[in-house]
Amino acid sequence: MAVRPRAHALLIDCDDVLRRYDPAVNAAIEERYGVPAGTVLAVAIEPAIVHPAVTGQVTRVGWLRAVADALAARGVADAHALATDWGRYRGEVVPEVAAFVREVRAAGRPVALATNATDELTADLAGLGLGLAGAFDAVVNSSELGVAKPSPDYFAAACAAVETPPERCLFVDDQERNVRGARAAGLSAYRWNGPADLPYLRAALGLGAAHTLR
Repeated sequence: MAVRPRAHALLIDCDDVLRRYDPAVNAAIEERYGVPAGTVLAVAIEPAIVHPAVTGQVTRVGWLRAVADALAARGVADAHALATDWGRYRGEVVPEVAAFVREVRAAGRPVALATNATDELTADLAGLGLGLAGAFDAVVNSSELGVAKPSPDYFAAACAAVETPPERCLFVDDQERNVRGARAAGLSAYRWNGPADLPYLRAALGLGAAHTLR
């Protein structure tokens, strides 16, 4: 098996990697409306509902409206109020990941936030704090590109954003389908499990013990 060159650039996902959501927060909201925990998320990420939002066809507001309409059609009372309240929670930064991004950039490696997101991503980054609004060399937002992960076109745009060929890019994401898509596009890719993965990723970028991805 051929040995890949060491990764030079980092492409890192936002939700459930850099940003985490406390399930108890939304569960409490759903409990107030008398629906089981996870009900709204299950509807919100249905492909027919989320895809238009992450490809820029509708705004985040439009996405939440579609979520509410779908909940109402399924008999959920006060669906629009529920979706509005659910949508107010924007998550929290994972501090270890934010520190890792700073570390990679300090080592002279380009870092892009590579995420399927809505038109409100920039506002989210500013609101989350920890300097995230200026923490990246590039932000590759699917809703601005008009194409989402795991499309090959998305990964081509992400690599171009950091001016690095695919074989020198390391992509980190929590979704297996996106990891597979990145690998098919020629990138090195790693499925995120949590901050315990950071020593491996440091090594893969040459920031720690010697390691070469295959």
